[in-house]
Amino acid sequence: MVRCVVLFQCESSVHYSLSTPFSATAPPRLKMEHRKTPSPAILSPKSAPKLDLEALEKLRLSGRIACSARELAISKVLPGVTLRAVMDEVESFIRDSGGGPAFPAQTSRNAIAAHYCPAPNDATVYQEGDVVKVDIGVEVDGWVSDNAETKYLGEDPALHKLVRASQDALEDALSLAGPGVMVSELSKAIESAITRHGFRPVYNLTGHGVDRWKVHCAPQIPPTPDRHRDTQLLPGMVIAIEPFATDGEGTVGDKGRAEVFMVLRSPRKMKGVDRDVWEVIERMNGLPFARCTFPPALRGEKLESSLQRLLRVGSIMAFPPLVDPKPGVMISQAEHTALILEDGIEIITGTPLEG
Repeated sequence: MVRCVVLFQCESSVHYSLSTPFSATAPPRLKMEHRKTPSPAILSPKSAPKLDLEALEKLRLSGRIACSARELAISKVLPGVTLRAVMDEVESFIRDSGGGPAFPAQTSRNAIAAHYCPAPNDATVYQEGDVVKVDIGVEVDGWVSDNAETKYLGEDPALHKLVRASQDALEDALSLAGPGVMVSELSKAIESAITRHGFRPVYNLTGHGVDRWKVHCAPQIPPTPDRHRDTQLLPGMVIAIEPFATDGEGTVGDKGRAEVFMVLRSPRKMKGVDRDVWEVIERMNGLPFARCTFPPALRGEKLESSLQRLLRVGSIMAFPPLVDPKPGVMISQAEHTALILEDGIEIITGTPLEG
């Protein structure tokens, strides 16, 4: 799930190579071979979270489930299939595999960059020519992983190239990530890869950190560098690198009805809020939710009036779809979650479940 913000910069050069994983079940690992001392940063955390072995295994499991769920979603994205059917199957798979959705499964097409979660009664189907993004998050005991991929349902070479642009940007950024590296280095790699293909990044969408029960936290990972605001990656950080490539101007904005929401704070008074609705929201432990999160018996006027009340008092915020307003624009996306190690990174969402 993407962060929509304004952007960041800095310089240095790093090289990594594949290394033997921690264990047979560990995700792909990139090991640092050489690192140049980074330039000073305005934003430079003093420390990062330290994961114990139990937490690390839960994070790895969430990543394997997320990887498998993403692969399942991509395999089901076909012309004539409803968006809601694919997302329902993906969320059922996540639960059956021992995890929970870290946010409602999302699938955004064409000029819609992110945050399109089909409503419970959404009959929209995938069509020939669609550029389809699937964005899947998983939590295991609160440990969050986030990944995304794009599938093009057509034959236009330019749009296949658009899909490749965001994927190359992700791979190039991952190849640079590691302890001591500045976020601006990743941003520079993202921008370079996308423009090399003849496209633009979506400038106001960024990657982000993740943490326990948090889909978004520091650091932000923008698609273009900013020397005046930067962060150094530290061992223990978990980051989601998430480039978007577009054949448009490179900005998106809110458009359409929001299906995704997130709690900001508990309401001081429950007047106007159905208690059964609030109990479902509380069970999310601060993670995003959608109308489809609620059982059918709670949907309708009871749910809508409760959501409107919570929005009015500032207890929740809404996430409408993020869309390029220009007709005909196409956007692709790629994303992995990675753990920063002492000597490289571990791509948490790089390996599916066994079997």
